[in-house]
Amino acid sequence: MPEFSPGLEGVVAAETAVSEVDGANGRLIYSGGYLIEELAPIASYEETAYLLWHGELPGKVELDALRHQMAAARRLKDSAQGVLSSIDPQVDPMDTLRTVVSAQGASNALTKPTLDEAIALTAVLPTIVAASHRRARGMEPIEPRSELGHAANLLWMMEGKEASPDRVQWLDTYLVLLADHGLNASTFTARVIASTGSDLTSCVVGAIGALKGPAHGGAAFAAATMLEKVGTADNAEAWLQDAHARHARFAGFGHRVYRTYDPRAKILKEMAKTAAPEPYKTAEKTEEVALRILHEAHPERPNATNVDFWAAVVLIGVGIPKELFTCIFAASRVAGWTAHVLESLADLRIIRPASIWKGPQPGTKPLPLASR
Repeated sequence: MPEFSPGLEGVVAAETAVSEVDGANGRLIYSGGYLIEELAPIASYEETAYLLWHGELPGKVELDALRHQMAAARRLKDSAQGVLSSIDPQVDPMDTLRTVVSAQGASNALTKPTLDEAIALTAVLPTIVAASHRRARGMEPIEPRSELGHAANLLWMMEGKEASPDRVQWLDTYLVLLADHGLNASTFTARVIASTGSDLTSCVVGAIGALKGPAHGGAAFAAATMLEKVGTADNAEAWLQDAHARHARFAGFGHRVYRTYDPRAKILKEMAKTAAPEPYKTAEKTEEVALRILHEAHPERPNATNVDFWAAVVLIGVGIPKELFTCIFAASRVAGWTAHVLESLADLRIIRPASIWKGPQPGTKPLPLASR
C-alpha cells in the first residue's frame, strides 16, 4: 500500500531542467544553472523566457528574432476579441484572462504543443490583461506597439502613455523573478494536462485556473490588502498584535519550500526602496514586527518573508492596481508554464497518482429507487 502524502509533499513527480527551488539554502536556480540574484540584474524578461525555453541565454541575433516574433503575436484574433467584448467588464480579471486565452487558442484540430505557440501565448497575455483593466474602468482597449519591449508595451496598453524607464525596469525585473519556480501548483497543473497529450492552450488555461486560487497566485493581493489595513509604520505593532491575537494569518510570510528568506524577496525589497518609498516604510516595519511575532509564537517553524510580500510593494510602485496582481503574475509565469510543457513532451507519460480508499468495505447492496 503506498503511503499517503497530503498535498503530495515530498513526492517527486518530475525531472526538470527549467528551474530548481533549493528551499534549504534559499536559492532559486533557472535553466542553465543561473542563480536568480545573478540573472535578474542583467536579463530582460524576453531573455529569461528564451532561457527557459532553450536552456541558454540568447545572443543578440536570437534575442532580436524573439522580440520580433513576440511583437508580431501580441494582437488578439477576431474571435478572441469578440469573446473579450462579450464579457462583463466587472468580472474577475483572472476569469477574463482564462476565457480569452481559451478563445485565442481555439483550434479545429488537436495539435502538439510547439515553441511558436509558447511564444505567441506569452506575447498575447499582456494584451488581454491590459484590455481587461481598461474595460473595467470604462475605457477602450489600446492596441499593442511592436517597437516597445514586453514590459513597456504592457504599461502602454494599460495607460495609453509610455511609462518612465524606471517603472518599465521595475516591472521587467518582477517578470523575470516570477517567470518560473519549480513544480508549483499551476506548473504541475500544466504538466498534468500536457501528460494527457492535450494542446498547449489547454495547459495554460488550466494553469491560470490553478493560479487564481488565493493560496497560490492571490498571495500578493492579500499582502497588499494587509498593508492597506496596517496603514502606517507607526500602526504596524498594534495592528499585527491584534491580528495575531485573532489568529489571523500574516500575508507574505512562510513558504511551502523555502526554509529561509526567499531570494526573490530580497531583490524586490531592495527595489521597493526606490519604487515605492512611502509604502516601503510601512512594509519594512510590518515585516520586522511580523517576523518577531511569528518567531516568538512558533520558533520551530521557518516563517521568513516570501516573494509575495515585497512583490506587492513593488507592483504598487509600478502603478499596478492590486486587482491585477494575479494577472500580472500569470503574464510572467506563462513562460515557465510553457517551458515545462515543452520539456515534458520528451518523455510523455500520463500523470496518474494513486489514492487510498477510505470508504466502507465492498458488499453494500444497492436498494431500488422505490426502497431508498
